[in-house]
Amino acid sequence: MLTDIATWLNETGLALAVRNTGWAFPTIEAVHVLAITTVVGMIAIMDLRLLGVPNTQRKISDIGNETLPWVWGAFGLAVITGGLMFVSQALAYVENSAFLIKMGLIALAGINMIAFEFLTARNMPEWDHGVSTPTAAKVAAFLSLGFWIGVVIAGRIIGFTLNMLAGTDFSQYLN
Repeated sequence: MLTDIATWLNETGLALAVRNTGWAFPTIEAVHVLAITTVVGMIAIMDLRLLGVPNTQRKISDIGNETLPWVWGAFGLAVITGGLMFVSQALAYVENSAFLIKMGLIALAGINMIAFEFLTARNMPEWDHGVSTPTAAKVAAFLSLGFWIGVVIAGRIIGFTLNMLAGTDFSQYLN
């Protein structure tokens, strides 16, 4: 069933436009990379503060309030651009293990965030300004950093493996 949906998506007008317009895919990919960079960078600021690495004098809630709008805005942009890239080669993406790993890591990052918000952060007023955060918050931050680093690595692998699947000859770049 997933293959059938991917095959259908692959032949939509939008997919053909992204795939067959010389500037569309690279432009969309560049915006996607910038959006993911912003997401990971803003999340890293919060996660590192939870781990006690940067300035521990600032309230965690203040850092969260400053970074969260950037995270959600950039994440929305990443979803849109990622969706456009996906439809352009939907069948290749659903058969690509790096893509599946990336999607799994994003899901795990989301579950981790939900668990943090509903379990750990509910007691934040008690430890918000402290130098040391609770172990549960540190574990959530460590997992978050790991998941997002994995997303970036898997994303880079996708580009190389899809090009290989498409038969792109990289030998011209190796000399």
